[in-house]
Amino acid sequence: MPIVIDETRAERTTRLLVARLDALAKIASGLHQAEATRLVELASVATMHAVALETLHAERAEAIWRGAHVRHPQLPEAVVALSERVAA
Repeated sequence: MPIVIDETRAERTTRLLVARLDALAKIASGLHQAEATRLVELASVATMHAVALETLHAERAEAIWRGAHVRHPQLPEAVVALSERVAA
């Protein structure tokens, strides 16, 4: 049975995640690597929760993270194969 996500909630979640990653990227250069990595890990966990709660499709979440890393290569890597992590 396919998962149906309320598009309004999904769009809101998308906007919040993009804004969070962009804000994190802005402050990452002023943080120690460990601090930046921890904040990215927390954002990763929040993303996984959004997918698990069905407020965001895993594929869309992965695309948001890929886009954030393209725009902000200084962001530490945290989310890889999100759909596989959530399914596990």
